[in-house]
Amino acid sequence: MKKIFFLFIAVFFLGQVLFAQNTTFIKGDKVLNLGIGFGSTLYTGSYYTNRIPPVSASFEVGVKDELFDENSSLGIGGYFGYTGAKWDYSGYGWSYSSMIIGARGSLHYQFIDKLDTYTGLMLGFNAVSSKSHGSAGNYDDPVRGGLVYSWYLGGRYYFSDNLAGLLELGYGIAYLNLGVALKF
Repeated sequence: MKKIFFLFIAVFFLGQVLFAQNTTFIKGDKVLNLGIGFGSTLYTGSYYTNRIPPVSASFEVGVKDELFDENSSLGIGGYFGYTGAKWDYSGYGWSYSSMIIGARGSLHYQFIDKLDTYTGLMLGFNAVSSKSHGSAGNYDDPVRGGLVYSWYLGGRYYFSDNLAGLLELGYGIAYLNLGVALKF
């Protein structure tokens, strides 16, 4: 009898998880993500030193609920990322800064309560500037850069209705972003 009772309880809670309606990100929600990055592809290699760690901010608005079931939703928004580094060899070198500005679209799916998981695409522009220092002379490169695109995968775990921890993998200003998310 105990086994049947525990099996009933387990099936009930599993059903709650599998058939729960999306409550973490829905149409009309506005979320601000703030993160610090690890594993940047920019400015790596010998003689580079990080001057400014990769930081990012993104803002997203829920625009569509129930894309293919009640646990899915769609969001769109913007992205901003910044980092800087210095390349130095025997007293001369260059200082670089990189700023990525882009638009993102995300597909959200809630697997469990309080966890907003999502994947999406970003299209943006990477503006790069540089300046020489030391015995290399005084040469300023004009701002350069180009189009960037990214696929990303992330999750936000909500500790309260408006505050979440953030983990995002992909390519933006870094491979891994950790931070906080604020829902408005």
